[in-house]
Amino acid sequence: MAPGHMIPTIDIAREFARRGIKSTIITTPLNASQFSQTIERDRKNGLEISISIIKFPYQESGLPEGCENLSSTTTPEMSLNFLKAMDLLQEPVEKLIRENHPDCIIAGAYFWWATDLALKFNIPRLVFYGTGFFPMCIYNSLRENKPFEKIGSDSEEFVVPGMPDVITLSRRQIPDQLKEEDKDPLAETLRKVLASDLASYGMIVNTFYELEPAYVRHYREVLGRKAWHIGPVSLFNKSNEDKAHRGKQISSYYHDCLSWLDSKKPNSVVYVCFGSMAFLQTPQLREIAKGLESSNQQFIWVVKEKTKDETNMDWLFDDFDNKMRGKGLIIKNWAPQVQILEHEAIGGFVTHCGWNSLLEGVAAGLPMVTWPLSAEQFFNEKLVTEILKTGIAVGAKEWSKRTDDRAAIKGENIEKAVVKLMAAEEGEEMRNRARKLGDMAKRAVEEGGSSDTDLKALLEEIRRHHS
Repeated sequence: MAPGHMIPTIDIAREFARRGIKSTIITTPLNASQFSQTIERDRKNGLEISISIIKFPYQESGLPEGCENLSSTTTPEMSLNFLKAMDLLQEPVEKLIRENHPDCIIAGAYFWWATDLALKFNIPRLVFYGTGFFPMCIYNSLRENKPFEKIGSDSEEFVVPGMPDVITLSRRQIPDQLKEEDKDPLAETLRKVLASDLASYGMIVNTFYELEPAYVRHYREVLGRKAWHIGPVSLFNKSNEDKAHRGKQISSYYHDCLSWLDSKKPNSVVYVCFGSMAFLQTPQLREIAKGLESSNQQFIWVVKEKTKDETNMDWLFDDFDNKMRGKGLIIKNWAPQVQILEHEAIGGFVTHCGWNSLLEGVAAGLPMVTWPLSAEQFFNEKLVTEILKTGIAVGAKEWSKRTDDRAAIKGENIEKAVVKLMAAEEGEEMRNRARKLGDMAKRAVEEGGSSDTDLKALLEEIRRHHS
């Protein structure tokens, strides 16, 4: 129940409905408000899709009212309480399953109890992580082999064992729950999640075969897990209306943003966005502003309206915005990302390497500046910069929890990476590779493409399971 998981889940539910499957989305009131208009539009168009709303147990979990999405949590304690709240959803979900007799449950990984419910009602449970095969293979190897325990310092690099390619990481770049498994407060939940994965029917993955073929094979054949690649699921949204409403209702910036892009030359604007979960402190925001200004590139930059420390942001939203008028556009909180990335004026993407953003950038055929922060984002960076060779690392070195402070990347590093990304000659080879990948992504979800074929195979397997 975070935007990066919820948005692709809605895409998948809607695609099932388009293929004649009756889809029911189980969610909570505030989350439902983000996409209810879209689902109502589908229903008016004749699709069998609906929303079942269950109460979010914020009081029982020690959370404030209105905190129904992980993006609303601001401290590690709130995040832990949020996971407790997700456990309390088992009972109302079980009631819905008993009443509605579904043929299959698709649930996010942290709903570990969904596998137990599926076994109870003798139906398949499919796990959805919201990430790709490459990071899942790395995570599995690190958990099984623990190579980071055999090195002398946090900055020393080690090779991830058993991968199709030579992938190196340092201890600084891997999640705390891997390094400090016994001390981590999430340890017990993660054990339940992993056991639930192994007992489930299989996994749905938002990716396409051509993006990471060696890792699709590794996951299925070497690790022996059942999984279907059905993405990029953002490409299920064909109309401008679907793209505009994806994730949240249209903001006041929507038309200004797209008309501003319409006034720019092709491949002349860099898009900067760190996703819905990231907290950037004021010193880092100032360095980004400095780097973008000195890069002399046109840009769109999406920024949260408030920082964690509640610093006054007038310097950015008033002073810097006015100074950059015409050259840069600052958008508060939320942007129609898919439409921005697909616009011909966009020539590059500065991203935190969240899997959704990475895949949306790939589908749009864009090269990227990679700036991982947390979760599996340092793994994803390796895919972009070393395997696909469609990105330039900004120089982020250390994983941190989303609510922790982190050392600021300097403006000159940001300037250097952005200039290199947008340079006509230097970035041409990278841009060509990115464009080819974008074409492959689009073909994958078309009739007969790799993802279309896998989705058909999944639906046929569920039908066979019941017959």
